[in-house]
Amino acid sequence: MRIGIDARKLHDFGIGTYIRNLLRHLARLDVETEYVVLCRPEDASAIAALGSNLRAVAETSAHYSIAEQLRIPFALKREKVTLFHAPHYVLPPLVRCKSVVTIHDCIHLMFPQYLPNPLALRYARASITGAARRATRVLTVSESSKRDILRFVDISPARIDVIYNAYDERFTDAPREEDVERVRERYQLQDQFVLYAGNVKPHKNLGRLIEAFDLVRRKGLDELKLVLIGDDISRYAALRRAVHQHQLHKYVRFLGYMPEETLAVMYRLAGVFVFPSLYEGFGLPPLEAMASGTPVVTSNVSSLPEVAGDAALLVDPLDPSAIADGIYRVLTDRPLQSELRAKGLARARQFSWEQSVRRVRQIYGEVGGH
Repeated sequence: MRIGIDARKLHDFGIGTYIRNLLRHLARLDVETEYVVLCRPEDASAIAALGSNLRAVAETSAHYSIAEQLRIPFALKREKVTLFHAPHYVLPPLVRCKSVVTIHDCIHLMFPQYLPNPLALRYARASITGAARRATRVLTVSESSKRDILRFVDISPARIDVIYNAYDERFTDAPREEDVERVRERYQLQDQFVLYAGNVKPHKNLGRLIEAFDLVRRKGLDELKLVLIGDDISRYAALRRAVHQHQLHKYVRFLGYMPEETLAVMYRLAGVFVFPSLYEGFGLPPLEAMASGTPVVTSNVSSLPEVAGDAALLVDPLDPSAIADGIYRVLTDRPLQSELRAKGLARARQFSWEQSVRRVRQIYGEVGGH
């Protein structure tokens, strides 16, 4: 069996984490199988270095393009791939080998108003529906996402396997004191701060987070800071307008993308991690924060209660005052902080990339007959 994996989204925030850990663990757990990894040319050497069973094949077609609909099937046929894993919902109709597709969420169908135009919605609907129906097996990352897929696609529930994401092990390792001080000094984090990390997209609900932060400061925590870590923050002028509307420009920091090593330190420095998203297929950042021993406030909707269990404070993401109350409670209630830290660490230990990737590999075997 020769397995192809589309790794062109290797550096994306959520799906990229999934792909990186899938490849890292397959390289170690399954040295007998040859994996053909379709990737950007600049990623080929790093992927090949993971293991001799991973063979990088350069693929430059753009995401959501006509080119990928033609070039991906051609590459799979040329490389004699017998099973293809699409780790996103794009599974071109011309793919003729057996296939596994991971559909992380149905965000584009649940919130079509966030897409750039009606054509993008039609593409997303056709891609998700087509991939789910054509794939031999469908993987997803939570029971919540499975329910959403079944809501939009008429397929048998038995064809969908739920395999949870996990966190990178570096979030459990205590950073060196000198690294902590270096990050604190570099980003001038002398005061207590609230932390958010993740994509900066409309459904992440950061406008209400900024409003909630203003309410928390008005309760007396007037030295508190808010630190937002995410990619392409400059594209969202509405967030900066919200900051100026509440006169918070001295208290809100936009830091952009950070490597995992730095992010691991940021989690530990934060007084509370807040993730008020309106919708998540899984919601990895709250799990990373819990693994780091940081108290978490997150939404009571979508997959987030499923991931957090009783280890986080769950709030209504549509109500800024509820978000504010959650933040204030965690920052001012020492017993609650200790309880959330202990429960968070215990909850995080229930998730494992190695265990998840072993299950993915088992499904490859069931689909491919090996």
